[in-house]
Amino acid sequence: MPFKPNFALTAALTLTATAASADVNVYSYRQPELIAPLTEAFTEETGIKVNVAFLEKGLVERLKAEGDRSPADVILTVDIARISEAVDAGVTQPLMTETLAQNIPATYHDPEGNWWGVTTRARIVYASKERVAPGEVTTYEDLADPKWKGRICTRSGMHTYMIGLTSAYLAHHGEEETKQWLQGLKDNLARKPQGNDRAQVKAIWAGECDISLGNTYYMGAMLADPEQKVWADSVRLDFPVFDVEGGGTHVNISGVALTKASKNIAEATQFIEFLTSKDAQEIYAEANSEYPVVPGTEPSALVASWGELTPDNLGLIDIANARGEALKLTEEVDYDG
Repeated sequence: MPFKPNFALTAALTLTATAASADVNVYSYRQPELIAPLTEAFTEETGIKVNVAFLEKGLVERLKAEGDRSPADVILTVDIARISEAVDAGVTQPLMTETLAQNIPATYHDPEGNWWGVTTRARIVYASKERVAPGEVTTYEDLADPKWKGRICTRSGMHTYMIGLTSAYLAHHGEEETKQWLQGLKDNLARKPQGNDRAQVKAIWAGECDISLGNTYYMGAMLADPEQKVWADSVRLDFPVFDVEGGGTHVNISGVALTKASKNIAEATQFIEFLTSKDAQEIYAEANSEYPVVPGTEPSALVASWGELTPDNLGLIDIANARGEALKLTEEVDYDG
């Protein structure tokens, strides 16, 4: 069946190959309103306009279909798996500059410059304030303990965020222990995996389960939504860690890469470097309730109020490399069944 590119863009925006050479054209899995403060600040500082096309899915397929005709200079995506997919598909090109290398720790970028992390998010536990005592959730390993039977909600185990966590578990513990953990986690589910991360918090509020797995930034999004604030107010964020030497809380990234077809490499490089600047990191962290990747840049007051984050010592490359096996194990235990 031939691929049909998804050309749905927000605000009726259409990027064309004849876009002005002074522009930077971005294909993004991040919604434009989430990155608008950044693009506006960049334009104000440099005079370079940023055109953003939002795609819900099919970013890599679209770039492959467009080939050298693609107008895109930059891709913005979430999760190491998705950005690794773009690199593996050959639709990006390496970018290494002194500024980027100085700003971004080695843990958060590809060694050859194929991608760069711009924010991090932690995959933590949302816990009922009423039914889960502080300190009751301590490790990811503990989530498979029968004491949680019928008390956990998650989204699909096949979703990229869940696969990222499973990949990290696999990198730490190996195949057999990871399969046992997945089975134990499945056995503790209160309902069949469904919905997104926010839907799990709603289920806690409704009394369907007591804890769920979710990314930290959803708390900020829910608190800002009048309808969802009551869900957020019913839970607390707990930061489990991997029970291994040097283990911490699982983190992933939102990342950026230069496309192979870029016609505006100089301008795109300026934009990518800008995303790693202290000012941009503070804007990004405040707007999206995520953690900065540049050392010395503090998270927003809201994010800091949720608790102390000790990131896991596992490299993102290791997580990406374990993705295939993590998918296989998730299917073997029929996690979503």
